[in-house]
Amino acid sequence: MPIIKSVNGKHPQIPEDCYVAGNATIVGEVTMGKECSVWFNAVIRGDVHYIRMGDKVNIQDGAVIHATYQKSPTTIGNNVSIGHNAIVHGCTIHDNVLVGMGSIIMDDCVVESNSIIAAGAVVTKNTKVESGSIYAGVPAKKVKDISQELISGEIDRIANNYVKYSGWFKE
Repeated sequence: MPIIKSVNGKHPQIPEDCYVAGNATIVGEVTMGKECSVWFNAVIRGDVHYIRMGDKVNIQDGAVIHATYQKSPTTIGNNVSIGHNAIVHGCTIHDNVLVGMGSIIMDDCVVESNSIIAAGAVVTKNTKVESGSIYAGVPAKKVKDISQELISGEIDRIANNYVKYSGWFKE
């Protein structure tokens, strides 16, 4: 059974069509959109500030979504994939974004639409990731522009696949 609990009178809002793995944890002021999925050992902690997610967001195995107390909430747009063991903390991620495995996005960052954060990248505090670009490295820097092929071939494909995968677990 997943851990889904209220904190300070604020309870997660999870639509019925979302999938939450049996050992995921979602607490506090968390609002999820339609067709989202939260995978094994993922943690979404809306205890110190709100976390808002759009539609078709997948939070993959071991990822952590958190915020900074009274300062930096976390907002995630539509069609976003948060890769295995990534950390997304007190930042804003717009629509159609792929956050690579093991990457870290810190407080007050803004990741604009149609972007990719490479696996293992560390996006440091206050960074603005330009729309249509790939950021990689430690600290993360822009390495190239994204082609339309990457947007449909990676960002859209992964988000759509996770909607499909979650259906396997709902049966």
